[in-house]
Amino acid sequence: MCELMTIAAAAAFTAWHFAAKKSGKSAKAVFTTALMFWGAALMWSVDCAANAIEGEPLLDMSAGDAILGCIAITAGLAVFGLLSLTETRHGANA
Repeated sequence: MCELMTIAAAAAFTAWHFAAKKSGKSAKAVFTTALMFWGAALMWSVDCAANAIEGEPLLDMSAGDAILGCIAITAGLAVFGLLSLTETRHGANA
């Protein structure tokens, strides 16, 4: 479940990044957060593949895995908030 959640978050932030870039309002915080979520998705996809090779189900749809996904999304959004805040403050001082 955490794999699917991080892929969805990565896709959402990637779409946001390209939409902002197209309109000329690119933000480093959005791009950095997208890369973080893609890194988490890649990490968990390797874990899912390793589990499948060992004979376990490809995706873990348990409640514990959903909680882990929520924690990862929350942590990513917290980092995004901090990056956005520092980007805004740094831009205001320039």
